[in-house]
Amino acid sequence: MGKNLVIVESPAKAGTIQKFLGDDFVVKSSFGHIRDLNESELSIDVKNGFKPEYVIPADKKKLVTDLKKAAKEAEVVWLASDEDREGEAISWHLFETLELQKEKTKRIVFHEITKTAILNAIENPRDIDMHLVDAQQARRVLDRLVGFELSPVLWRKIQPKLSAGRVQSVALRLVVDKEREILAFNNEAYYKVEAIFHPDGTPEQTLVKATLDKRFPDKASAEAFLQKCIGAEFAISSIEKKEGNRFPAAPFTTSTLQQEASRKLRFSVSQTMSIAQKLYEHGLITYMRTDSTNLSSLAINTAKNFICNNFGEEYSKVRQYRTHAKGAQEAHEAIRPTYIENTEIEGTAQEKKLYELIWKRTVASQMADARVLRTDIKVGANNIEEKFNVQASQVLFDGFLKLYIEGSDEPQQDDEILILPEMNVGDRMFDNEITAECKFTAAPSRYSEATLVKKLEELGIGRPSTYAPTITTLTKARGYITKGDKPGEKKTVDKLTLKKGVIKESTKTETIGAEKGRLLPQEIGIIVTDFLVKNFPNVLDYKFTANVEEDFDKIAEGEIQWNGIISEFYSPFHENVQSTLSNREYSNVNRELGVDPKDGQMLVAKFGQYGAYVQKGDGETKQFASLAPGQLIESITLEEALKLFELPRTVGQYNGIDIICTKGRFGPYLKYGDKNIALPRGTDPLKVDLATCTSLIEESINNARGGVLAEYTDSDIQVLNGSYGPYIKHAGKNYRLPKGTDAQSLTEEQCKEIIANSEPTGRKKKR
Repeated sequence: MGKNLVIVESPAKAGTIQKFLGDDFVVKSSFGHIRDLNESELSIDVKNGFKPEYVIPADKKKLVTDLKKAAKEAEVVWLASDEDREGEAISWHLFETLELQKEKTKRIVFHEITKTAILNAIENPRDIDMHLVDAQQARRVLDRLVGFELSPVLWRKIQPKLSAGRVQSVALRLVVDKEREILAFNNEAYYKVEAIFHPDGTPEQTLVKATLDKRFPDKASAEAFLQKCIGAEFAISSIEKKEGNRFPAAPFTTSTLQQEASRKLRFSVSQTMSIAQKLYEHGLITYMRTDSTNLSSLAINTAKNFICNNFGEEYSKVRQYRTHAKGAQEAHEAIRPTYIENTEIEGTAQEKKLYELIWKRTVASQMADARVLRTDIKVGANNIEEKFNVQASQVLFDGFLKLYIEGSDEPQQDDEILILPEMNVGDRMFDNEITAECKFTAAPSRYSEATLVKKLEELGIGRPSTYAPTITTLTKARGYITKGDKPGEKKTVDKLTLKKGVIKESTKTETIGAEKGRLLPQEIGIIVTDFLVKNFPNVLDYKFTANVEEDFDKIAEGEIQWNGIISEFYSPFHENVQSTLSNREYSNVNRELGVDPKDGQMLVAKFGQYGAYVQKGDGETKQFASLAPGQLIESITLEEALKLFELPRTVGQYNGIDIICTKGRFGPYLKYGDKNIALPRGTDPLKVDLATCTSLIEESINNARGGVLAEYTDSDIQVLNGSYGPYIKHAGKNYRLPKGTDAQSLTEEQCKEIIANSEPTGRKKKR
């Protein structure tokens, strides 16, 4: 063992750092936290200052033993976990658990894994910052108290295996509130008028698109406007040109990296953080959990040299950004490449893409503004009050746009780059075509993972380290939210076209409200949110959650004591939990949808032990049908509910046996005798015809026949070709064939011998 033991969080980071240090240093990994609160108990001494009771997990005990041994043999132990609160807490846990001595223990921090940064950290060690440790402990304790006490309330009042959390439940509320906002939104129709003009004195192919400055509420008023346009002489009434600047975006913080990687690379939040972690551990980027947009002077100067050498001095503009995020806590740099001169890296395709995004954003932030000429032209006619607008942008100097353009969460936000012909006020504009098309007002957009992170950051809820795990908990661990697409609603719309003095009418189908890759609340997520908002409004309040984050910041600065904050919150919260548990009110969600016109039976949407469903009728004749994915109790219509009862459906007969089309937990399928045959993806179980069903049944029977290699009816023995190779089936049990057995030539006696000398296959009982 060397004289110096360095302990970092991950083995990948350990390998990178070991290359920079000499033989006197040995770098080992703690693999994250080596101790935590007990999972099965509260593990907090509420009566004695909320003292946490930490334990070493079973899978970390051998690691702790090895680290203890290594620490005793070393002259100096260097604790080199990450420099945020979580990293500080890991160093403190290592100090306590390994029983280190203060005089031989040093804490070092760095925000990039380069030789210069590591050696500089070794030369400038410090003590463990207990204020940062206390801030982390306060978060951990408060989150454990909220989760541990709220979750049993949900188990008793709603459904087992549910959970609640201080940040997770507020994030869920944001998604649910947004869904309700969309459900309450009324899509109103309007008519948008556009024209294609040909400027006088220009070649025939020169066409300019313009939009009228007024919307019409209905078809009649839109048509009346087009009537006025017949024979009208259009001319340019005004031209306004304005030169402006576009500025580059700041270097990446954690949340802006997550947002941009989602927009441009289609990465999920957790995927972005996982890839960024690998880039950091291999010394390619600075630390990936940060609120800061600050760049070091070294990074700024390196970027300046690169820009001047590769683009020219006119493209360089030195900038230092200031952080505006609410409650920003991390004092180190923005996320940037460690070596800006490295334009490419080795790694996976995803690592290369994310690195390129970070590199371009960093360098672009130090580039000159782009100069843009914006032109606004108004076109009118003597007999028409309204004006047509032509808008265009022309890039005079590309500046940072030469390298990078920031993405947008909203479609068609970028200015249209359009070079207009030379035109003057009074010039005639010939109308080639004028259209009035029916459109619909757009409902608010649902959150994507990236826009939810943006909203949480705006409200001051959570911190860089919490965004990804919060979303993962809501989507994967609990199923309160699903990430998916909304197909939208198809509507037939009218279009009026004025051409050569004649108005013609046409129709087309337009989809409104379609969205891709959005966060959709599930029924259980809505029920949990409603229950918590009603019974624990304080915990679900956006301002409360943000204020708690500010308290954590004050603890980190040493301004307040951590357990005092916990005590102030816990007493009224605990009383509220007890009173909620003792009352007899349970979450009982149901909604009457209406009466089936065929039989007069009432349909009611409800939530039960196995999820959301619709009940039809009452008493002995009642029927049940589960809601389809994406359907919610508060928005399902009577028509949609009635369709749920159209299955199972008898399609017809094949060889005298009924073919029944129905739906199960894995999707729609055919029931034919004792056979279950899955319908191909995209097949509508309510419309599939007899010919298609017959074809699927014949295919299934032929495949089954092809799987039988030999059959001995008297002995109830079959030799079958299964998914994992040939096997013997006898009396409902399966038997493996010995290695080297030729399944094609097995006799009845050989089969009996194998059955007698082996055990049937089956699932082994779990211990």
